[in-house]
Amino acid sequence: MTSVHVFDRSGKLVGPVESAEWNLSDDEWRARLTPEQFRVLRNQGTERAFCGTLLDNKKTGVYTCAGCGLPLFSSDAKFNSGTGWPSFFQPVAKENVLEKRDDSHGMVRIEINCARCDGHLGHVFPDGPRPTGLRFCLNSESLNFTPAEQLDSLAEPAAGA
Repeated sequence: MTSVHVFDRSGKLVGPVESAEWNLSDDEWRARLTPEQFRVLRNQGTERAFCGTLLDNKKTGVYTCAGCGLPLFSSDAKFNSGTGWPSFFQPVAKENVLEKRDDSHGMVRIEINCARCDGHLGHVFPDGPRPTGLRFCLNSESLNFTPAEQLDSLAEPAAGA
């Protein structure tokens, strides 16, 4: 189990609540995800800059994990970083995003993963705007977007009534 924030039936973010971690086999993940989502979420892939479908999304709503549906980022925290990937200055709840040291490609970075399914989301850097000074740099393939007027559709049983 992991403690995360989720949406209730009224479309309100609540928590932390206990939620089961998702531990699926590669075959189960392949059945749930597109090949590109699998490459990014399960194999720490990165989509090409300026090619992601959510980069220029300016709608109000919430970005969830494409693997398990956990709420991750709000459009209120999205900003144009100029890097070519959707960028946010904070997650909807710090518990929903895990940080891991990443020494790949000859550099040291902080990888960010979904707290429930451990899907690779992107990286966080200390060069973002106020108020946090952070830039959570995400792959569009790791995310789904839900418009604000449909947040109740994200309701989870763990959120209660």
